[in-house]
Amino acid sequence: MIHNNENKVAGIYIHIPYCKTRCTYCDFYTLTNESQIDPFVNALCREADMRKEELSETVKTIYFGGGTPSRLHQNHFGQIFDTLFNRYTINADAEITVEANPDDLSDDYIRMLAKLPVNRLSIGIQSFDDDELKFLSRRHSARQAIDAVRKCQDQGFRNISIDLMYGLPGQSLELWERNLDQAITLNIQHISAYHLIYEEKTRMYSLLKAGKIRQVDETTSTAMFSKLIDRLTGDDFIHYEISAFGKEGCFSRHNSAYWQNKKYVGLGPAAHSYDGDNRSLNVASLNRYIKGIESGIPDRSYEQLSLNEKYNEYILTGLRTMWGINLKELKNRFGEQFFQSCMENAQKYLDQKLLTREEDTLKLTRDGIFISDGIMSDLMLV
Repeated sequence: MIHNNENKVAGIYIHIPYCKTRCTYCDFYTLTNESQIDPFVNALCREADMRKEELSETVKTIYFGGGTPSRLHQNHFGQIFDTLFNRYTINADAEITVEANPDDLSDDYIRMLAKLPVNRLSIGIQSFDDDELKFLSRRHSARQAIDAVRKCQDQGFRNISIDLMYGLPGQSLELWERNLDQAITLNIQHISAYHLIYEEKTRMYSLLKAGKIRQVDETTSTAMFSKLIDRLTGDDFIHYEISAFGKEGCFSRHNSAYWQNKKYVGLGPAAHSYDGDNRSLNVASLNRYIKGIESGIPDRSYEQLSLNEKYNEYILTGLRTMWGINLKELKNRFGEQFFQSCMENAQKYLDQKLLTREEDTLKLTRDGIFISDGIMSDLMLV
């Protein structure tokens, strides 16, 4: 059902756990064996039906993440969309995003996506350098990535985001600049750029611990982040979140809702949900996930957030964005004591011009963004 009610909006996140191969840096819950993809989609749709009462609000965003959602076939998407549009109230102009890998985006696959309600694509490119792509165990070449974006544009997609990574071992500032230049020439609407993080249990982490690769030095890392900001904001991208840059009107509405503490339901194994007060997490096991859904008792864990934890999340998510922290809202939600603690801890950063206060808004300055982790940590409560 499509509805135009704008008063209450929420999001649906759908975790597709399948990947053709596993990248060296990834620690998300993923599987390379696709033999259970049909039972998975059946369970996913059943979960969506079971949990429809959790979202009485209008659904403003639907996000297919993963994993690699472009491993789904047309019949899978059709089954999922039929369930969602029949069970939930979907806003008429809902942002519907599908993450995709360039090597999955054949002409036929893009034409199929263009016939679906999908109106935004997030393409996992990571780099436009073939050596870097090989190092990251990506399945596509630089040429495939460029061609995939252009073919999506040819099929009418006008809201395209790409992912890029920097801070890779051995990556030079010059190579990073070339990646940014190539991204800009594609005339896309959004770029998410992430510094490489060495997550435990990944192959990248094992290579680092074995001394086979070395982390990029801090000076180069900072220069890359600085170049990222300068190059993209100089080309009319708005730096609206620490890792996200969008053209006017093309910010990720789904991710922005996360940062603004909006309610969302997460469907699929390992998917998180947030009801406005507390969180829940689906089990990170496909077999246990399917079994729980089929039994009518979803395998989920629940986390009841304390007031301190809610405050800390408010600080973390707010300071990540260009909108900052609304101090009036902070005081209303958490009380005078939390407000005073925040302002006392913020004062030294205000004095150093790493934070700025504009009426009832507290946000990072350009210099503050570079040490944002430390600032946010200092404003949080233990």
